Amino acid sequence: MHEEIKQVITESMNARFEIEHKLIQRAWEDETFKQELLSNPRAVFERESGQEIPKSLEIEVIQETANKVYLVLPTNPAPDITNELSEEALESVAGGVSGCTLWSRIRKVCIGWSAVSNANSLT
Repeated sequence: MHEEIKQVITESMNARFEIEHKLIQRAWEDETFKQELLSNPRAVFERESGQEIPKSLEIEVIQETANKVYLVLPTNPAPDITNELSEEALESVAGGVSGCTLWSRIRKVCIGWSAVSNANSLT
């Protein structure tokens, strides 16, 4: 995978972890917030970010217990990009990344499907 794409993926995952950390920290400190986050995550995410979440994006919040933990395996943002990209394709991916919203960062680790599709069609 091209080094610039790896860097974008890393930065995007860091942004996701930062958002998740803030929500988790607040949920630990505020029981009312935690209950709202569990029961209506879309409303909480929209309110806390000031952004509307696309209707096509499903958000599920689950709480671990003392006896059960979860490992979230994110979607591979670029499963078909295995070779070096042409400069045109790389610019397409980079252009798509600069316009990412918070929710595309969360959902597709900032390389939106359109950017990946555009890059693949150019190679």
